[in-house]
Amino acid sequence: MKRFAAAAKLTPLFGNGRAFLLLDAGEDAGTVCRILDIGPTVLTEWRFAFAGVGLSFFGLKDYSQRQGHLSVVQEQAVRAHFTAQPARNADEVCAYVLAECDQNYSTSGAAKLMRRLGFAYKKPQLLPAQADEAKQAAFIAKYEALMNGLAADEMVVFSDAVHPEHQSRPAHGWFPKGQKTALKATSGRKRLNIQGALDLETFQFTFVEGEKINAQTTRQMLEKLERNNQTKTAIHVFVDNARYHHAKILQPWLDSPERRVKLHFLPAYAPHLNPIERLWGVMHKWVTHNRHYATFNQFTEAIFDFFRKTLPEKWPEFRDTVTDNFRVISLKEYKVI
Repeated sequence: MKRFAAAAKLTPLFGNGRAFLLLDAGEDAGTVCRILDIGPTVLTEWRFAFAGVGLSFFGLKDYSQRQGHLSVVQEQAVRAHFTAQPARNADEVCAYVLAECDQNYSTSGAAKLMRRLGFAYKKPQLLPAQADEAKQAAFIAKYEALMNGLAADEMVVFSDAVHPEHQSRPAHGWFPKGQKTALKATSGRKRLNIQGALDLETFQFTFVEGEKINAQTTRQMLEKLERNNQTKTAIHVFVDNARYHHAKILQPWLDSPERRVKLHFLPAYAPHLNPIERLWGVMHKWVTHNRHYATFNQFTEAIFDFFRKTLPEKWPEFRDTVTDNFRVISLKEYKVI
């Protein structure tokens, strides 16, 4: 390696020359790659090239910072291209810049370029493809009218079903830098089937569990709501348009004169208008993300413990997330890809 260093000192300190000086100083290949912002393949190519052509290798290409800079016109073209056709990763940016601008960018260099051009690496928001704006607005108006006129002996709940599966769910978290972190996978496909109803005022959560969710579990959950709220003259239950909510075998019970439960249906394709959907997300973050349960019984106990203990004890922490701050979602407000 001493001959590399001697040769590099005879030339301006281009990237390849600096690489050999760093190697000669005892730095390992990984450190050299990080310092010079190059990949391990590039460093290997430099070594082989020098072994083949000797000192003339150092004059083959100027690896100074001037390389890889795009002109203003080129940057405008890159911005326009990826505004129209979003890049899924930095490799696509590298490929485009090489093909159209004849500039070879590293992955990290491409990421810096995109941030400089006003892009951010993020996931698009998933929106219902068929949500009706007028029906959303009508629902929100009806809900607000109901809440404004709600009597003291009436209550409102939002209901839905959730099916947590006994699976480990890797999620982002803060871990020691350089530490390899893993989560044990869980085999099997067993899952819970829970139908619940949430009161946003008190965060009272009523739920039943069954082998599957159907008209029978719906009735069981509604009956439980009535038993647990004897002083309420009306229990307004907002549900989606699942078939079991419209089941014929459920109608005679709902139409009974002594019935205090009143169903209200959400617009089709509008899960954002059901706050309990957000509760399911909180439940997963609290119970399943980066958690491994060796047995299904342990998994089941953790889920039920969340609903029975954690939710009533810590609901003030969740109420800013699980709210009825409804709005109409319009695809016109977004760049749809």
